[in-house]
Amino acid sequence: MEPLRTFAKSATLALVFFLALSETDRVRPTSRAPSVAAAATAASAFAPDANRTLSPNGLAELQSLVSAANLPDLRWPDFSTCRKTVAEVYAVSDNQLIWIAGSRPTPQALAMIRALESAAREGLDAGDYDGPRWPARVAALDRTQSVAESALVRFDLALTVSSLRYAADLRFGRMQSWRFHSEFVLERERIGLARFVLDRLSRAPAIEPALHELEPLFPPYERTRAALERYEKLAREYGSEPLPVPRKTVEPGGVYAGVPQLARLLRLLGDLPAGATIPPGNVYSGALVAAVKHFQIRHGLDVDGRIGRQTFEELNTPLSRRVEQLRLALERWRWLPRSFARPPIVVNIPEFRLHAMDGDHRQAFSMKVVVGKAYGHQTPVFSTQIRGVIFRPYWEVPLSIQIKELVRDIRKHPGYLAKHDYEVVDERRRVVSEGAVNPQILQGLASGSLFARQRPGPKNSLGLMKLDMPNSYDVYMHGTPATALFSKTRRDFSHGCIRVEDPVALAAWVLRDVPGWNADRVLAAMNGESTFRVPIAKPIPVLIVYSTAVVADNGDVYFFRDIYHLDADLQSAIERRQP
Repeated sequence: MEPLRTFAKSATLALVFFLALSETDRVRPTSRAPSVAAAATAASAFAPDANRTLSPNGLAELQSLVSAANLPDLRWPDFSTCRKTVAEVYAVSDNQLIWIAGSRPTPQALAMIRALESAAREGLDAGDYDGPRWPARVAALDRTQSVAESALVRFDLALTVSSLRYAADLRFGRMQSWRFHSEFVLERERIGLARFVLDRLSRAPAIEPALHELEPLFPPYERTRAALERYEKLAREYGSEPLPVPRKTVEPGGVYAGVPQLARLLRLLGDLPAGATIPPGNVYSGALVAAVKHFQIRHGLDVDGRIGRQTFEELNTPLSRRVEQLRLALERWRWLPRSFARPPIVVNIPEFRLHAMDGDHRQAFSMKVVVGKAYGHQTPVFSTQIRGVIFRPYWEVPLSIQIKELVRDIRKHPGYLAKHDYEVVDERRRVVSEGAVNPQILQGLASGSLFARQRPGPKNSLGLMKLDMPNSYDVYMHGTPATALFSKTRRDFSHGCIRVEDPVALAAWVLRDVPGWNADRVLAAMNGESTFRVPIAKPIPVLIVYSTAVVADNGDVYFFRDIYHLDADLQSAIERRQP
């Protein structure tokens, strides 16, 4: 779809994140309970209990509240979106209370309440599950000898609704991914939330194993959650006083009045070792320069040790913003499936990198990519599959680019098509011109009745290789003759397609299971004379994702700019939502 510096440690970092999506890497310790779906199915039937049985009046109140799908006691009273599931919970429990025994909350109820109160650990808002309201409710039951049945009904129903909301948000995310990325459609494991809440939470000896199963089963999710906890603590400790910004860039060896504050911040963030010595006299040198370079690596900046405008912007970004980035990363984790037929290729747009895994579920390689321009040509977030490799491809110019850009260039420079190896074809792809343009051909290109395509070769905007990965956006991963762009730190230059730094390595990896195809043969095909496609027997999943926070396996936290403002959009939607 298009004609269309370096992070010193990026290749070993990132979407370490998404690279644990294989079956092997996602397995938790064997002491964990079985899968959510299997365990819920295997759970025993609910046994009636006289301590939980309602009077006719109590039963009528419960059924009336469930039928109305509205409980004024809740922060969010309307629970119509889960009314059927709530009704199922009480139907399966024979219309008994599930969180109350002897007019008191059960141990499971108290454990569930603790989880709801601690929802922020998962990047969720405890208020969505009435977190701040539970202590008063529990206290009200504890201090009353004879509790009115109505109060017990409302307590039980409130906890059931809150537990269902929490379970759904923890498992699938607060926002449905399709609301933001219509093509990011991934199959998700179906679970029976009613039986899960009833059997795995309200009656289990311990609820923690079941709640853990709702989380994404990937080590990087746990690392991101741990980083969130750490950054919330740092945000409280450091406050919000920004570093002083001088008029000129702070050079290594120069004097900077903010050295003590800079050193404190970098120590808190882990970029400056705890025992490092800071030179006297506010001189910016030695270990402090090394710490700034490490900070620059983690924030996608030029790694030069100079503190200029962009580095100051990142240093002065409030830690509360970093907390939000980590929360949004956890949210996007929940949108992912739990397994793939084959280890995937993942492109993280704000990171400008591609990551792939090999058959042993280890990172095979990582490389730089160029993605779509932030203004007007954004690379979409979506999923697809690689079905083969096309060598020496034609570039079929998208009609929008042809009409808006190519026709304009031809009018300015009549020899443009011939100079750049384009030809003009009709709707049946018959060549009508090999570069020469007369008024009739120009009119055909402008109206869309004729089409431009670029012949294979070193000038071709797709380079000498593209991956066959069908999608409704006509977005592909491919080579490029514009290799100088890979030396840039920010790499959003394309019309939406994804240009890869090392097309030979990528093609060889995709074809690794096709007999006879190695890097040498890939290179020969790219430098040959024929255009042809090599299919693969088993398609390879591809995820084009968007995350501005990534936690490496060593615990280093990397932050990237919200170049498409998708974080801002998601944050705004979460703030407006009602569970």
